Amino acid sequence: MKICVTGGMGYIGSHTCVELIKTGHTPVIIDNLVNSNKEVLNRIQKITGVKPAFYEFDVRDEAKLDACFASEKFDAVIHFAGLKAVGESVEKPKLYFDNNVGSSKTLIKVMKKYQVKNIIFSSSATVYGTPKHVPLLETDPIGQATNPYGQTKIEIEKLLMAEAKQDPSMNIVLLRYFNPVGAHQSGLMGEDPWGTPNNLMPYITQTAVGRRKELTIFGKDYPTKDGTGVRDYIHVVDLALGHVAALKAIKEKWGLKIYNLGTGKGTSVLELVTTFARVNNVKVNYQFGPRRAGDVAENYADVKLAKKELGWSALYTIEDMCKDAYHWQKLNPNGYAQ
Repeated sequence: MKICVTGGMGYIGSHTCVELIKTGHTPVIIDNLVNSNKEVLNRIQKITGVKPAFYEFDVRDEAKLDACFASEKFDAVIHFAGLKAVGESVEKPKLYFDNNVGSSKTLIKVMKKYQVKNIIFSSSATVYGTPKHVPLLETDPIGQATNPYGQTKIEIEKLLMAEAKQDPSMNIVLLRYFNPVGAHQSGLMGEDPWGTPNNLMPYITQTAVGRRKELTIFGKDYPTKDGTGVRDYIHVVDLALGHVAALKAIKEKWGLKIYNLGTGKGTSVLELVTTFARVNNVKVNYQFGPRRAGDVAENYADVKLAKKELGWSALYTIEDMCKDAYHWQKLNPNGYAQ
């Protein structure tokens, strides 16, 4: 299949492009490089031997998106493009709605024009809001996220659900990610946030290589096993393989489907930090800070549905995630920019 990959130069998008190529698909990347680096194309080529076609523009640019769809004749879309920093979304909610929801509306419009009926959407566990129970099920209600970023994911899911109702020939897969970490085993690709990291693992790796003095763990008084927040960390390669597996639902025309992508196991922040230090034999300086607004105590997935219907389940352990993340950061202490 020829697949339009919006945001394909980003952390999850780039790893997914690698797995798509390895399984015989042809990804075509659209990315405005706001949170990514053009060097990613060379890294994909080094790993796979294939350099994907790349279009540099914002998905909200309807004229450019239209021209791209006219020339490429896509079979399916994987939609990653969007701003994703929770803290920034609290400060700039309008920017997040304009960017994330706006780009999705434009994408859906152009897909309809060119009769592209298949889309996999990069959603998030944040759509569940504050969990009333764990593990979280795909049937649990969504509606009120704890931050504007999460709310944009809810709005986009609603847009796609409405499209599925309106046009039963659409095949739509909503993938609700839990906490992606790790890097490609080659060390050629990994998470490379611009500025101060918003996610835990790059903060740990940057502290371990000396780019940052210490890590702050937000909150040590949660009702969890060690007082720190519990999350479902998933290796980015497992997540990428989840997208390849989701093409099964597209290929077999299952209509609208929703899957959690996680390991189904909760790991505390402190456990992740201490595991990272142990498996990599490195010291990670950390301090405790106050809880962050919008953070929940526990959040992990029930992943039985993806295993049953897609034949997918996470393969990599927390130890693997820590080793691969550090391998990437050691080889690329300043990310792709060096």
